[in-house]
Amino acid sequence: MNARREDRMEENSYEVVVVGGGAAGLSAALILGRSRRRTLVVDAGEPRNAPSGHMQGYLSRDGMSPAEFLAAGRRELLAYGVEVRPGEVTGAVPDGDGFVLTLADGTALSARRLVVATGLVDELPEIDGLAGRWGRDVLHCPYCHGWEVRDRPFGVIAHPTMPAHQALMVSHWSSDVTLFPNGAELTEEDGRLLAAAGVRTVPGAVAGIAVEDDRLTGVRLADGRTVGCEVVFAAATRLTARDGVLGQLGAERYETPFGFFVKVDETGRTSVPGVWAAGNVTGPTEQVVNAASGGYRAGTVINAELLMGDLAAKADGLAG
Repeated sequence: MNARREDRMEENSYEVVVVGGGAAGLSAALILGRSRRRTLVVDAGEPRNAPSGHMQGYLSRDGMSPAEFLAAGRRELLAYGVEVRPGEVTGAVPDGDGFVLTLADGTALSARRLVVATGLVDELPEIDGLAGRWGRDVLHCPYCHGWEVRDRPFGVIAHPTMPAHQALMVSHWSSDVTLFPNGAELTEEDGRLLAAAGVRTVPGAVAGIAVEDDRLTGVRLADGRTVGCEVVFAAATRLTARDGVLGQLGAERYETPFGFFVKVDETGRTSVPGVWAAGNVTGPTEQVVNAASGGYRAGTVINAELLMGDLAAKADGLAG
């Protein structure tokens, strides 16, 4: 092997590679950098909350834009020597006590440990105009957006398997809520709770979202009616975890009503030795603050495992 190739391999060798540069990945990388671990973040640049103008519920960062939050996180990593590289990990295979990763541009990386924090994709109902308003006045989470749209007229497009749940939840933020079952069947208990919450129900298939002057004005039904509202809550019909790397490595998954997610323990450890996962790739309800916490935990456990493993190996060598 020539010297130039050896230098290139050394250059692309890391103690930890973090796949994904959102809140979970950056948090893990921050702790690993502070732990003096040679760490690389590979970021495809596709955060789930990119369409939102702000994020809420993160103490001291409430109202900050997602883009500003991630930029601040990347700046903090520089102080600890953590590298951030744009790119997509397309291949991952075990290699001895570590892993070899392949990027879309053909670059090969080696790592002793992996953190996968690649998030998920919201698969929205196929309703005309819905995707274009996503994160603006078509929303999914009252904890993320409820305060900002409180007391306005809400429309709720029912989820096929949990048709009443979201309408009941958002009724705490507005007394003017209309549920569109859109073909989903409501149970007798659903009807009882919806009545108690003061939620109106409008039957019929939903055809689209009505917009005037770049402002949502209602929900259009297939029969030609338009029911007025200013905000629409619509849960994704399916949440698809970006878990290709984990799938290649054979990580176990579990099923939810919204899709499959990687199974992890309380530290983020997956079923694959040496691989941790954090953030929305592990479950559908991880908010930004939870994702950051999960990344932090993973980083501390990885550092401790590397440290103790290296000390044990050194002690064995001294004993021999």
